[in-house]
Formats: sequence, structure tokens, C-alpha cells
Amino acid sequence: MSEPARSGLAFSCRCGSLQGRVSARGVRQGTHVECFCRDCRAAQLYFKQPDPAPGAVDILQMAPEEIEITAGGQFIAAMKLSPNGMLRWYANCCNTPLATTPPSASLPFAGFLVRRITDDTSILGPVTTRGFVPRPNGKQKHEKIRFAAFGLIRRVAISRLSGRWKNTPFFDKKTSEPVATPVVISKDERAALYP
Repeated sequence: MSEPARSGLAFSCRCGSLQGRVSARGVRQGTHVECFCRDCRAAQLYFKQPDPAPGAVDILQMAPEEIEITAGGQFIAAMKLSPNGMLRWYANCCNTPLATTPPSASLPFAGFLVRRITDDTSILGPVTTRGFVPRPNGKQKHEKIRFAAFGLIRRVAISRLSGRWKNTPFFDKKTSEPVATPVVISKDERAALYP
């Protein structure tokens, strides 16, 4: 068995102040996806990351309790593209995006950005689902969405039944509130991110 299969995969923000690991279980049970949606692209642009378009954002979908921050937890921060939007978690030491979660801990889901993983990501295997893939007619289509959907249902059920959903670096274990007050960007800021 390879080392990543036993111990998971290390990740880091750009400056290295925030570090952590995706657990071996997170790697094994995660779903490797590519997302072409406008929100994922807008978040990358907000954090001054390279524009993924016309490509996708590479994501490992997993249960959030499989993410552990081992150093620099004081730098964890969150933003929202809209008041009711997803939480976009990042390291505010260097504005590095890390993961996306729903605004509530009760739905244990995290989309972790593969580019933040510092170990060899070949263990993740090929992308199994592609979301919001643009078509020539201007519409979008999901490809092999069943892998992401079944993975999500399975992980949420296991997380909720085991009680592990409370063990997340993104939400307080006692109150289930986000560990950082999210910044909601303005309409003008948001409009600039959707060219």
C-alpha cells in the first residue's frame, strides 16, 4: 500500500502558513470532479487565481471531516459570492482558496481544490464527473453525474449517522456555526467576476 493510501494527502496554502491533510478515507471515498460552473470560476478570479476558463476547476468532493488543518488554523476565512451562496473557504494569510461547503454544517459536503494538494495527486485517479460542461448551443450539461450524486448521498449518510459531521475544521463543534464570519462580496464585486 502506498504512503498516500495509508496517510492521506498533504495540502498547503500558497505561502505555506496554513497546512493540513486530506485523510486516507477522504481520498478513497472522495469523488474526483471537474466543475465548469460560473461560480467556481468567479471564486478563482476573486482570489486572483489563474482563470480556469475555458477549462474547469479540479475538485475532490468529500466529507468535510476528512479535512484536517495541522498548522495555521488562525488563517482560515470564508467568503460568499452572494448572501445565500456557498461558503468559499480560504487562507487569509495569502488569499489562497481551499474548499467550498454549504453554509450549514448539517449538510456535510466539501469540494476541496485539488491544486492545493502538495503530494502526488495521481492517487485520486481520473475525473469521474464533469459538471456544467458548456455546449456549442450555449447550454450546459453534466457528464456522469451519477458518480458525484451517489458519492454525495453515501458520504452524507455515513457522516450524519456516525456523528463525524461535527468534526470539521469549518464549523464550530458545539454551535455548528462557521469558524469564521463569512465576507459577502458586493453586487459590484460579484458582477466584475462574471465576464
